[in-house]
Amino acid sequence: MFGGAQSFLLLCDDGYPYVVKFQNNGQHLRVLANEWMAAKLMKHLQLPVPLCDIVQVDQSLIEATPELSIVRCDGGIELPAEPCLAGKHFGSRCAGGLLPSVTAVDYLPQEDLLNVANLTAFCGALAFDKWVCNRDSRQAVFHKKYGAVKYKAQFIDHGHCFGGIWGFIDIRSGTYPRHCVYRQVRGWASFEPWLTQIEEISADTIWGSASTIPTEWYDDDRIALEELVTQLERRRSRVREIIVAFRNSDGKPFPNWLPSKY
Repeated sequence: MFGGAQSFLLLCDDGYPYVVKFQNNGQHLRVLANEWMAAKLMKHLQLPVPLCDIVQVDQSLIEATPELSIVRCDGGIELPAEPCLAGKHFGSRCAGGLLPSVTAVDYLPQEDLLNVANLTAFCGALAFDKWVCNRDSRQAVFHKKYGAVKYKAQFIDHGHCFGGIWGFIDIRSGTYPRHCVYRQVRGWASFEPWLTQIEEISADTIWGSASTIPTEWYDDDRIALEELVTQLERRRSRVREIIVAFRNSDGKPFPNWLPSKY
């Protein structure tokens, strides 16, 4: 699959294909923890994300499938391929699955993009990404069943949330590259109900998501996990401030929102 994590599309024993990121992926071990926790929190906020699961990959499959390997570079020189590790890995169910009646794409012409059935969810995703300090661009895939007129968006690829390796440094990222999806924004109401839900989310809910991360996905570093949850609690009240900074940035991503303090 595309991307620096070098994920693989695997057919799992529940009959569905999953995009699987391995523990020894091309980026960092905590990519898996980030994917898992972000998906759980977005699901709680009722933002459209694929079903995620823990995918157990046995050593026998690794040995029988040489393609399951990670390629790394050192100083621009490609190193020998490294077999994927056996064990528990992160899986995101592929949009549409194996059904021939479902079309799934990662790019739409602007006319179709602005006609996506759940276009308003991009505002919720932006509020979420600013909260969790997503250091990557917002990624989405689009799917529709045969005969449907409009596509629906699903949000994917959360490996760089929480500052990547759990260092919250705000940069101007975490937004969908095609800012036309934000033309609908006319004020704070455009970010509801997600913004209020983020501001009011309980520590117990955040911990509920964090506590389900397999411990091997963050080296069983409980102190780091506790700090992650603490940072998320603190950032709840800063989301509006961070959105305002994006609103006032070059390019004016919200052309239909008249400036105000908030």
